[in-house]
Amino acid sequence: MIFEINSSNSGKRIDKFLSEQLADCTRSYIGKVASGGTLKVNGKICKASYKLKDGDTVSVEIPAPSEPDILPENIPLNIVYEDSELLVVNKPQGMVVHPAPGNYSGTLVNALMYHCRGSLSGIGGVARPGIVHRIDKNTSGLLMVAKTNAAHLSLAEQIKEHSFSRRYKTIVHGGFKEQEGTVDAPIGRNRKNREKMCVTNENSKNAVTHYRVLGRSACGMYSYVECILETGRTHQIRVHMAHIGHPVVGDDVYGVKKEKFRLDGQLLHAYLLGFKHPKSGEYMEFTAPLPAYFEKVLSSLDFKQI
Repeated sequence: MIFEINSSNSGKRIDKFLSEQLADCTRSYIGKVASGGTLKVNGKICKASYKLKDGDTVSVEIPAPSEPDILPENIPLNIVYEDSELLVVNKPQGMVVHPAPGNYSGTLVNALMYHCRGSLSGIGGVARPGIVHRIDKNTSGLLMVAKTNAAHLSLAEQIKEHSFSRRYKTIVHGGFKEQEGTVDAPIGRNRKNREKMCVTNENSKNAVTHYRVLGRSACGMYSYVECILETGRTHQIRVHMAHIGHPVVGDDVYGVKKEKFRLDGQLLHAYLLGFKHPKSGEYMEFTAPLPAYFEKVLSSLDFKQI
């Protein structure tokens, strides 16, 4: 890869610049690449600490990632529904959906491979067999998995056409004047931190979240909210709620760094999933109760239902 540097990036460290340009590369990883001699400026090998100048030509070779073996693991699953075409799983908070750098075991995919004994859709590739849609590691709730390629294609098309029902419950900071509303704001990767998403018009995709206030806390500092996804972008609800000034409780990425509730992640639960069965065409809808830790916070805040 080659980059031509202009005045807007002059003076910036090369590892910082490249981490902003390359979505999956951190500054520390760029440092490792530099130590291998494949990072050059104007044809000469340079260090990760090099400060860019206007007119510089940067070239870098990122080695192709090696794919480790993804192995079946006997991890208990909370299966809400299962047939020959698909299954619906209630994923706990803290479980990663599919293997990725740093998480090649203990994921939902590892558990599914053991449970399904090879009967999973292959469209998602070796690292994501059966995975049609995802939810974040620290988001709990319903996830639908395809066993066959035909089922995968059918369900993916429903998501594309917005006929796939996904509803979440969450507790957010602050009170709402209105009872319901819609956030229609495009989401893209944060240029300063590639691991985060943000509302932006630059290299973004349209994102729409509908919300409805279910309750207000007695202290007036929190709201219990239902969010309905029209689109399914990465971190969509978390980004949209933070964007309108109501970050999700427990979200230390887009919200408050230290919460008084001592949570292990955000209070965001995918409680409802609805779709047409890929084979029968019958509409199916499933719900999952709130996790105990979510109920505990809900109870402690003494919400007044609306």
